[in-house]
Amino acid sequence: METRLSSSTKEVIIGVGRPTVLIGERINPTGKKKLTAALQTGDMEAIKSEAMGQVAADADMLDVNVGAMGIDQISILPQVLQQVMKTVDVPLCIDTDNIKALEAALKVYKGKALVNSVTGEEKSLANVLPLVKQYGAVVIGLVQDGKGIAADSGGRVAIAHKIVERAEVLGIHREDIIIDCLALAIGADNKAGLTVLDTVHRIRDELGVNTTMGASNVSFGMPDRELLNSAFIATAIAAGATCLVVDVAKVRSIVLAVDLILGRDPYAGRYIKEYRKRRNAK
Repeated sequence: METRLSSSTKEVIIGVGRPTVLIGERINPTGKKKLTAALQTGDMEAIKSEAMGQVAADADMLDVNVGAMGIDQISILPQVLQQVMKTVDVPLCIDTDNIKALEAALKVYKGKALVNSVTGEEKSLANVLPLVKQYGAVVIGLVQDGKGIAADSGGRVAIAHKIVERAEVLGIHREDIIIDCLALAIGADNKAGLTVLDTVHRIRDELGVNTTMGASNVSFGMPDRELLNSAFIATAIAAGATCLVVDVAKVRSIVLAVDLILGRDPYAGRYIKEYRKRRNAK
């Protein structure tokens, strides 16, 4: 199962056995006062800086989210998307729960975009999936519905089946669906890690689609978050996760090490290149 995304000039392929695809998470105003202020005033320099920094850190794709108080997403999201497309050449993930903002962004996107996201709720399925089909995009399906996030892997997998089935009815191919298995904070539930890993296994085996998650969620509220994130990322990739939403500069070295161990880096070429890059930067 290969999922293909593109900018106007570059293609990224996500698939089992391929190098893990990293989606940069930093263009998101949540918890970032300076970025929120920049978006509120229309200052695109902060956006350009975040985009260039993540691509310099070898992000394969970038997530673009402008959701914050005082920001008109319908107007701002397409503007930010266009600015990022002018600044870097990687494919983009359009991250919004505002359906009008999503459509406005899809209209200006050049390439095959990733839409973040659709849920198992009827309203979400009815609103998001037709746009994904119309614009030929790829969609992330969140394993949650009107009842929230299922506590066990069985409930999450059932929602994943529902999303895939509804998408296929509309003619959206299975390779154009990525399931977010929803990593949650282990500080609140010490079984949260096991649940998401089991969900990854089951979705891979039952549906065959690619899987993702916001990896850093697992360490929220815990000390030494980078250590926990590193351990979780390694286990998630081994379990079958094929792309991750992360702060790329902090985790790329770990991901390359895991890919090497799993036989996804012939002659250790990517791993050695990254090592030399880090050594030369010192």
